[in-house]
Amino acid sequence: MMMNVVTVFCRKAQSAGAFLLMLLVVGCGDTRDDFIGPRVKDACDETWPVCGSVAGCILGAEGYAEGRFPGRSKFIVQVPEASHVKVSFYLDEVTAAGEETVVIFHEEGCRARTRLAADGRAVLDSMEKFSVFTKEADVTGVGDHLIEFESDMQARYAVKVDVTPLRNR
Repeated sequence: MMMNVVTVFCRKAQSAGAFLLMLLVVGCGDTRDDFIGPRVKDACDETWPVCGSVAGCILGAEGYAEGRFPGRSKFIVQVPEASHVKVSFYLDEVTAAGEETVVIFHEEGCRARTRLAADGRAVLDSMEKFSVFTKEADVTGVGDHLIEFESDMQARYAVKVDVTPLRNR
């Protein structure tokens, strides 16, 4: 009888140890890798025409791009119906917060735009709290939408976009 109690106790302890080890492995993932997930890096070095200019890439649920601030960049989001567009940044190697970070969402054909800005400290506060900085806007037109962003902060970034049809919100 004593042998069975010891065996059960040891098995439970091993199971608990395995569970704790699994939590450590799963819980200690790199947040940048978590941010990117299964997305594939787009070099964003093409010339896609949009709004009388060109963008380096078309981003969607499958891709992300990287770069450095200070600077500006732009990409296209293709929207099949009125949608909510969320642009998310993961920042690392931050050496200065800068004064302002801006994301501009254009309607198709650049017939209208939504400009969203945040001061440098607010961007870093968002990163500290949520591990990500986001700006979101609704677009109503169907087709290619230009997304522009710029910042004077000093950092490396990864950017991704998520599109949710307004009918699903």
